[in-house]
Amino acid sequence: QLQASGGGLVQAGGSLRLPCAASGFTFDDYAIGWFRQAPGKERERVSCISSSDVSTHYADSVKGRFTISSDNAKNTVYLQMNSLKPEDTAVYYCARTELICRTIEGRYDYWGQGTLVTVSS
Repeated sequence: QLQASGGGLVQAGGSLRLPCAASGFTFDDYAIGWFRQAPGKERERVSCISSSDVSTHYADSVKGRFTISSDNAKNTVYLQMNSLKPEDTAVYYCARTELICRTIEGRYDYWGQGTLVTVSS
C-alpha cells in the first residue's frame, strides 16, 4: 500500500512536507513518484526517486523548490515543498514503478490516495 498525507492550506511562499508511506514492498525494488493534478488539468509527474540507480527527478516547474527524499528505515518517501505558489495547488499522489523512475504514467502500477494542497495568494 501507499499512503500520501501532509496536504493542507498554505500561503504563497510557505512550505509543506508530504510523506508517502509504503507497506508490503521495499524501495530496493521500486521507485516512487509524486504526481499532481490541478483542477481542469492533466495529472503530471513532479518528482521521482529511485534507490536502484540512485537518482532523483524533478519537473521544471518545481526544480529548486521541491526536494524528494526517502527514509528506507521508515519505508517513507518525502516531498518537501518550499516557496509554494498558487499554481502548485493540486491533489498530490504518490505511486510506484519498478526499479527506476519512468516518465510514462502507465508504468506506475500502484497509486496511493491523493492529498490536497491548496496555496493561497
